[in-house]
Amino acid sequence: MMGHPPITRDTVIQLSRRMPSFPIVVQEILATLDNPDTNLNTLARYINLDPVITARVLSVANAAASGRQRDADVNNIFAATSLIGLAKVRSITLISSLGGFIHKAAAHTLPTPFWEHSVAISICAQELTRHVAQPVSPDAALIAGMLHDIGQLWLFALDADTARACWQQAIHSHLGIEALEREAFGLDHATIGAWLAEHWKLPPTIVQAIQHHHNPDSALDNPLAPLLHVAEVLGNALDLGHRDQNRVTHISSAACQTLELVWDENIRPLFGQIEARSRHANQFFNQAR
Repeated sequence: MMGHPPITRDTVIQLSRRMPSFPIVVQEILATLDNPDTNLNTLARYINLDPVITARVLSVANAAASGRQRDADVNNIFAATSLIGLAKVRSITLISSLGGFIHKAAAHTLPTPFWEHSVAISICAQELTRHVAQPVSPDAALIAGMLHDIGQLWLFALDADTARACWQQAIHSHLGIEALEREAFGLDHATIGAWLAEHWKLPPTIVQAIQHHHNPDSALDNPLAPLLHVAEVLGNALDLGHRDQNRVTHISSAACQTLELVWDENIRPLFGQIEARSRHANQFFNQAR
C-alpha cells in the first residue's frame, strides 16, 4: 500500500473544522453530572431547542406511561424525566446529539453502516459498566463508544480511497485496521480520534480510552480504556450493526482481568440485553435522523 504525507496534530485539528460543530450539550452534561438539578435544567434547555430529541424523549415517556396505564399524555421534559428517569433522558440526548453529529460528518463518504456501529458499541460500553469491578461512568462509556472510531471519519474526509483500501485489506487479511492505517497514513484512527476528543475538550479518561481502544494494555489504570476495548470486541462478536468489518482479531486478557470479567454462564444474560438494546436503539434513533 502506498504511503501518505505525514499527518500532524495540527493537520487533524485544521481539517476537523470542515466537520459539523461538536454538540456542546455533551460537554455540558459531563460538567453537570454531579448536580442532578443543574443537569436536568441543562438537558431541558437543550432538548426544548431540538424537536427531534424532544419527540424521542416524549415518545419513550409516553410509552412508559401507557405501560403503567396512565391516562394523561406526557408533554414536557420534566414530566418525562420523572417517569423514565434522568439517566434515560441523558442517554437519549447523548445518542441523538452525537448520532446527528456523526451522521452529518459521515455524509456519503463511508461505505458501511458507521452510525449503527457507533450506536451498538456505545450500548455495549454502557451495559458493561454494570458488570465490571471498576467504577466507570455509564455516560462516559456511552460517549466513548459513540466516538471510538471518529478518527476513521477524519481519514475518509482526508483521503477516502486510501482509507477504503485499508478497510478492504483488513477484511481480507489477518491484519488489524490500525496497522494498515499506520502503514498508509503514518498514524491510525485511534490517535486521530484522541486528538479530536481532546480538541473538543472531552475529559482525559475519554480521550485516553479512544486512543487505546485497540491496545488497552497501555492504559489499564483508566478502566474506561479496557472497557471500551472489550465493548468493541463484544459488539463485533455479536455482529451488532452487521458490518463486513465485524470480526474479532483479539481480546486483551489483561483488560478482562482489570475489569474482573469472567466469561461464564452468569454473563450470558448480558449478551441478550446488549443485542436487544442495540437493535431497539438503531431502529429508534434511525427514525427522523
